[in-house]
Amino acid sequence: MEAAWKAVRRFLPVTPTFGTPQLGPSVSVKIETLQPTGSFKVRGGLAAVSATLEEDPGRDVVASSAGNHGLGLAYASSNLGARVTVVVPTGASAAKVSALQQFDVRLVLHGDGYREAETHALELAASEGSRYVSPYNDPDVIAGQSTLARELLEQVPNLGTVIVPCGGGGLLSGIILGLEGSGVRVVGIESEASPSMSTALAAGGIVPINVEPTVADGLAGNLEPGAVTVDVALQHDVAVLTVSEADIRSAMAYSATKMGLVLEGAGAVGVAALRAGVVRPDADGKETVVILTGRNVAPKLLSEVLHS
Repeated sequence: MEAAWKAVRRFLPVTPTFGTPQLGPSVSVKIETLQPTGSFKVRGGLAAVSATLEEDPGRDVVASSAGNHGLGLAYASSNLGARVTVVVPTGASAAKVSALQQFDVRLVLHGDGYREAETHALELAASEGSRYVSPYNDPDVIAGQSTLARELLEQVPNLGTVIVPCGGGGLLSGIILGLEGSGVRVVGIESEASPSMSTALAAGGIVPINVEPTVADGLAGNLEPGAVTVDVALQHDVAVLTVSEADIRSAMAYSATKMGLVLEGAGAVGVAALRAGVVRPDADGKETVVILTGRNVAPKLLSEVLHS
C-alpha cells in the first residue's frame, strides 16, 4: 500500500471532497470523475504497472477491458513507459475504443463479449510471459485503490461512513484496508441487476448469479473464482446493499441537474442509495462521504436518462 501511494502521488493530484446538503446533513462527495481518465481505476492501473516494472522492468502487462480499467492501465503505460496490451470485445463501444486509442497501447479486438476477451487476454499473458492484471482481483490494483481511503482520512477529520460503489470489489477492498483500524463504517453499493458481491457475502463464498442489463455496466458481471475481495469484505463484516435501475437512473439525472456532476451509472449508485434511503447518513454529526467513481457515460444514455 505504501508503494502504491508513492506511485499514485507521482502522477495524480488529490481529488476534492465537498459538502452536498442536497443528499443530507453532513454528507459529502469525493469526486473521482476528475481523474485524467474520468475514473478512480487509474489509481489501480498506476500501482499495478509501477509494481510490475519494479519487479521485472522488461515485463509487459495485459488486461481485458473495454472501459475504465483499460483506460487506467493505458494512462499508466503512457506515463511509466511500460508496454500494455488491452483486449476488448469486437462489439465494444466505439467511444471507448477511441478513448483507448489515444494512448500508446496495443489494442486487440477479440470475441463477442467480455468473457471471450478475458480468456484471450489470459492466453496472451501465458504465451508471452506478460502479467495479467485483473480489474479487481489483484493485490497491486487493490493497493492502488486504497490510496483513495488515505486521502479521505486526511481530508475529512470527522469521517464516519464511506459509501462505495461495488462490482468486483477492488475499490471496496482497497477502502476497507485503507481505513482499517479507523472505526469508519464502509458500505458497498451494487446494482440489484448484478448482485454478485452481496450474494457471495450472504453465502460465505462466490456464487454464480444471473446478470441482468444495467446502466451500471461498470459494476456488472460474475466474480472471478477465488476473488480475494470476497474474503476481505467477509473478514471485516462489511455490508453490501443493492439499488434499483430506476433509482440509479434517477441519481444520474439528479447529479447532473442538481449537483452539476456527470456520472456514469456505476458512479451514481452511492447517490442512489442515499436518495432511496438504502443507506442513512450518520446521525451523530460525523461525515458521510459518497465516492463518485466515474464520469464515462455514453452521450446517448445520458440524454435518455435526463429526458426520462
